[in-house]
Amino acid sequence: MSQRAEQIPAPHQPNAGRSDTEITVMSILFALSLAHLLNDTIQSLMPAIYPVLKTSFQLSYAQVGAITFVFQVTGSILQPLVGFYADRRPRPYSLPVGMSISFTGLVLLSQAGTFHLILVAAGLLGVGSAIFHPEASRVARMASGGRHGFAQSLFQVGGNLGSSFGPLLAAWVVVPHGQGSILWFTAIALLGIVVLSRVGNWYRGHLEAHRAKGTQPGHGPRVALSRGRVIWALTILVLLIFSKYIYLVSLSNYYTFYLINHFGVSVQTSQYALFVFLFAVAAGTIIGGPVGDRIGRKRVIWISILGVAPFSLWLPYASLPVAIALTVVIGLILASAFSAIIVYAQELVPGNVGLIAGLFFGLAFGSAGLGAALLGVLADHQGIVVVFNVCSFLPLIGLLTGFLPEVEPARARR
Repeated sequence: MSQRAEQIPAPHQPNAGRSDTEITVMSILFALSLAHLLNDTIQSLMPAIYPVLKTSFQLSYAQVGAITFVFQVTGSILQPLVGFYADRRPRPYSLPVGMSISFTGLVLLSQAGTFHLILVAAGLLGVGSAIFHPEASRVARMASGGRHGFAQSLFQVGGNLGSSFGPLLAAWVVVPHGQGSILWFTAIALLGIVVLSRVGNWYRGHLEAHRAKGTQPGHGPRVALSRGRVIWALTILVLLIFSKYIYLVSLSNYYTFYLINHFGVSVQTSQYALFVFLFAVAAGTIIGGPVGDRIGRKRVIWISILGVAPFSLWLPYASLPVAIALTVVIGLILASAFSAIIVYAQELVPGNVGLIAGLFFGLAFGSAGLGAALLGVLADHQGIVVVFNVCSFLPLIGLLTGFLPEVEPARARR
């Protein structure tokens, strides 16, 4: 009897532990979202100050595209490698290290006196981002409590908010005060280092708890698909990422030039319009994950990419007020795709959370970088309006979503 009495509380222990874990998990998710906001605020300063750099260094559109190419492709190449390594040898304090590299890139960007030094600074910012994204995405999944879509969306919304703040801060600080004022933003990087150091402490404890139980964090059940179908699905997702991010880079990098050249607005007015678009992207991001948890990722991907097509096709022919309104709608709809794509891919290839996150973040960076360079050359030869006409057709690639297999039929039916 005494042994039975001692065993009675055991079933209740998980519930008590779960309550504490949920509090910790939410604090980590919010910390990661804040860190993503800080990281992407830093990253978004680069394209936001392109008009300043173009004037100061007398750059061509092709050179502007080359800066983005170095920045994006550096992150593109490294992120899958970082994610692959992290899946096998997690390093909890790699997150503040990545932010420290971004800090160095900011310092160099503020003091760069030549085009080549700007390229080096862009490369450092790309490396910092390459370390941050796959590791932070892994930790977000660990802290999700099974709500993977919600966790990824909360993580992503911080980044998109940060991306929207870059143009605003550039308009308020860098445009009136010049390139040297970028140094002020190192305070953002320092705050990020502090936040990510605290996340690293939780990450280390989480790993130690799993090692003590002999389990692996972030591993889920395998889907009942053949290797060929998994590769086919991943190929479609890659094409969808290509569609989404080439179109996004046409707006984030060249929207200001389009407004200035096509409508004759000032640099600051164009920055405000870019902020409106990027803020809409941030607002739309939080929708995709939770909705995907309820109705299925495939449906969210279908709606978010193909659903943009009517508005993207209208945009090149719209007046200034209508164009700004259309970019709000485009941002809200298109933003929900990425977190759904990440979680869908992670469920296709369980046990490789960091690799998948790094691969798709890397593809996002790489396609954006390659797109920026190609679109810059096109703008130099054909004009900025032609760029927007060509890119307006990219969301039609969303039709490929129809070929994706359903990996969560039960949830989709609910």
